Amino acid sequence: MRKPLAIAAVLTAVALLAVGSTASGSGSVSTLVKTARVKHLGTVLVNRRGFVLYVFAPDKHRRVTCKRACAAVWPPLKARGTPTAGGRAKQSLLGVLTKVVTYNHWPLYTYIADTKPGEARGQDTNLNGGFWYVISPSGRVIKTKP
Repeated sequence: MRKPLAIAAVLTAVALLAVGSTASGSGSVSTLVKTARVKHLGTVLVNRRGFVLYVFAPDKHRRVTCKRACAAVWPPLKARGTPTAGGRAKQSLLGVLTKVVTYNHWPLYTYIADTKPGEARGQDTNLNGGFWYVISPSGRVIKTKP
């Protein structure tokens, strides 16, 4: 019974990645990291569409460790051009590491279980080998339980 669920999760991740990669139809649109208020967590980083961005504790503030099956559930925020900051996000904290957008050196990811902007179902979750947390505009990892 688990095999069909795993296949469904991977297919959902692929579909979400395809939708996320077409931002506004223009190939020249850079990756945008902005901010939004999320209930019980405060102001956190979100992507262009308003979906919460997470950091993965095993990345240890310096490398991308969520790959393959992990990345199907936690898609990394891929760099398109030079990433840009919006809202209270700081341009000086943005970077790119192996084609993944970073903030304060943390690689950024979304979570396929977040189905609408501002949702943070992955916060303080121990999945795929470690804990997942949201990050503040100052670059501080927020470990508050939702």
